[in-house]
Amino acid sequence: MRKVYGKFICLAVGVAAVVLCSRPVLSQETEKSILTLDKAVSIALRQNRDILISDQDRYKADAQIAEARSGAFPQLTASAQYMRNVELPVIFLPANTPPFNPTSSTISFAIGSNNSYQGGLTLTQALYSRQVGVALDIANTYKDMSNAGYESVRQSVVLQVKKAFYAVLLMQKLVEATRQGLDVVKANYQNVKSLYDHGQAAEFDLLRAEVQVANTEPSLISSENNLVLAVNGLKSLLSIPLDSNVVIQGSFSYTEVPQAVLDEGGNEALTSNPSLQQLELQESMLHKNISVESSGYFPSLYAFGSYQWQSQDNTFQFGNYLWAKIVNVGVTLSWNIFDGLRTPARVEEARVELRKVQYTRLKAEEGITIQVQSARLKMDEANRRIQGQEKNIQQAKRAVSIAETRFKNGVGTQLELLDAQVAMTLAQTNYAQAIYDYLVAKADWDYAVGRIR
Repeated sequence: MRKVYGKFICLAVGVAAVVLCSRPVLSQETEKSILTLDKAVSIALRQNRDILISDQDRYKADAQIAEARSGAFPQLTASAQYMRNVELPVIFLPANTPPFNPTSSTISFAIGSNNSYQGGLTLTQALYSRQVGVALDIANTYKDMSNAGYESVRQSVVLQVKKAFYAVLLMQKLVEATRQGLDVVKANYQNVKSLYDHGQAAEFDLLRAEVQVANTEPSLISSENNLVLAVNGLKSLLSIPLDSNVVIQGSFSYTEVPQAVLDEGGNEALTSNPSLQQLELQESMLHKNISVESSGYFPSLYAFGSYQWQSQDNTFQFGNYLWAKIVNVGVTLSWNIFDGLRTPARVEEARVELRKVQYTRLKAEEGITIQVQSARLKMDEANRRIQGQEKNIQQAKRAVSIAETRFKNGVGTQLELLDAQVAMTLAQTNYAQAIYDYLVAKADWDYAVGRIR
């Protein structure tokens, strides 16, 4: 015997109630998750792959700052070496050098042991290096550029989520309008069939009503499939499983943006757009990169100090070895007098990269200006269509009602009724499409002026 008590499943065996209760489980239907626009954006900012990749660039920028800063700190190196002298090194004594070599021939004799050991510590400190200071400056600029890049990706993802969410709402409205249209033609079919059964309608009218139902049903199936695809597209942006059960809830309406706000946003677009900010920072970084490449023209000055231990012995009794200690300090000045024209070539390459980014920034500024204007025009167009379709819907509903009454009274034709029904569905579809177009254009405008949230 199986009984369901709320969310618990219990099994009763025999008269003696041996009850086994499992964990709370879902009922017949899988639990559905409500997904609003704000919640969708929040999930995307946590899970979207592009967001996560861009976030790693910010961590990389922090690491590069630490790497660049390391060049300004002292560098301490430990080393150790064992060497086996297969043939011992020798020194030569010239002839006729009493008392060491009173003979008339140069002589040599071996020195050292077959086993040689050496260990030590070396400390270096940059006193002057043009490259180190500029590299640190570049690393800090790269961090700013990474932050701007992250903001650009964040706003781009928010834009994509909004468009995908609006697409789902549009598909829901189209499914609703198509279903209402199908209900109307089905009701018309039942009405015509009733009139036909009573001899008040021609067979042609009945066949026409049947064909209209058959033609409308595939449209509903297509709209429902498009809704499923739109929902899956949104799930993909949010990086959630495609088989997750979600319910999209949102108001498919719009609020007209005041003209003053549009003017203000358009004026700020070239300074607030994160993509342009990223290009400006990249341009600044490449300016500094020219200084890095030009560092080959300048000298470098380093201080150093070393402490070494040396010993040679063949007994392998390390505790009895005689170790010699060597300590030295000094400074090193290096200046590359001629490097085969490598430095001027590298400087010219850096200047070319800078000019490329400058041209890219100018092109992007022109594109942003066009995007802002295009979005404003599309918003204005969609707003006018919305206002016109609101009136059309009311007129279409009234036309259907009149056509139904005329047909029932034998005054009108079925063609009039079918035309009125198609016009009503079309008006509802156009109204939903106009709202969608306005919302998408508004999102594009927000993104272009750097205000999308």
